[in-house]
Amino acid sequence: MAKPQEKVSFRERLKQIGQVFSFTAKQDKWFVPLVIGAVAIPIALTVLVVLLTGSWVWIPVGVLFTLLAVLIVLNLRSNTAMMNVAEGQPGAAASLMENMRGDWRVRPAASSTTQFDMVHVVIGRPGVILLAEGDPQRVRSLLGQEKRRLVKVIGNAPLYDYIIGSEEGQLPVRKLRSTMLKLPRNLTGKDVNALDKRLGALMARPQMPKGAIPKNMRPSKGAFRQQRPR
Repeated sequence: MAKPQEKVSFRERLKQIGQVFSFTAKQDKWFVPLVIGAVAIPIALTVLVVLLTGSWVWIPVGVLFTLLAVLIVLNLRSNTAMMNVAEGQPGAAASLMENMRGDWRVRPAASSTTQFDMVHVVIGRPGVILLAEGDPQRVRSLLGQEKRRLVKVIGNAPLYDYIIGSEEGQLPVRKLRSTMLKLPRNLTGKDVNALDKRLGALMARPQMPKGAIPKNMRPSKGAFRQQRPR
């Protein structure tokens, strides 16, 4: 059975917001000025309304609007800052997909090389999605191999593939979420479960990374001599 999610205390929630605030302020030079504007404008409008109407009822309303404006700025700018940091980082696409809302079954680095080229396999309502990260020339070959392997078991499920990057014809990390949400819902929840089981059985067999084996992973010559029959 799935473990119930632990409740986050109010103090812990404030700590998390403070960490996000600090991170965003370091990454985005416009964040602090925008927060100041989000605080100053609602307060100024509240003072003006109070002076014109003579009613103090507008003060709590102004406070609520101020907090809402700050949270909107924090949400938008923190997402932008995280996208900027994630861009170019190995495994960023898989990490973003794992944190997306909805039923997305992510298998990070289902295929990979020793040069940190990788193809992530994602199963969702649109079908099977391949996200390739790494050197464009190498990942195209890796992507082709993975497509040939999956075609045998996915049946009629749609297959999408993207190369993550900022060059022409590639999908930038910052547009990954919106692109996934725009894909049509071709499968039912039952189809997704069945497809997940089939791919799980296929990927249960471990694959060796393509490319030369690093020196620190190679067995010593003495190990081969010990295994020889006498």
